Amino acid sequence: MKGITQTVEPIRDKKKLEKMKQILKKQNERDYVLFVLGINSGLRISDLLKLRVGDVKDKDRIAMLENKTGKYKSFPFSETCRKAIKDYLDSTDLHSHWLFPSRKGGNPITRIQAYRILTEAAHQAHIKDNIGTHTLRKTFGYHAFRQGVDIALIMQLLNHASPGVTKRYIGITQDELDNVYINLNL
Repeated sequence: MKGITQTVEPIRDKKKLEKMKQILKKQNERDYVLFVLGINSGLRISDLLKLRVGDVKDKDRIAMLENKTGKYKSFPFSETCRKAIKDYLDSTDLHSHWLFPSRKGGNPITRIQAYRILTEAAHQAHIKDNIGTHTLRKTFGYHAFRQGVDIALIMQLLNHASPGVTKRYIGITQDELDNVYINLNL
């Protein structure tokens, strides 16, 4: 499938993030919650899709084994995540134990379904960058960095081997690095 193997970018523009949220919320509460959890947790799509209702219902934090690394991960939900989850569970009569069930039931949506959901919403939001499921995780790291979170901490949150890997991963460009020199003026 075209685009799935391309390098994807974080969504850097907060207005476009909000537009994506609006589009997804309007089309399907499940898709909105997938997006909100993804951009606020930094979880890989494989970990998001395996979440069960019991993992999040009436909980303030999530505890899980990461699919790729096998490492234990535990973190609190942001207020945005708590509200999105509560609204979703209150408004949906889930007949599945999966948090993100497919419409056919029985199983969670697939990675390919998640990709299609995200790329269609990005298209509707007029986002021109390459977008995919990994965009959620990269967006989390990018905005954490932009809010002043130390790169070493982001590196640890994303389980990266070095700060350089993390900077490349979250899409810190040379222009952004150059702007530090231009704008510091001590």
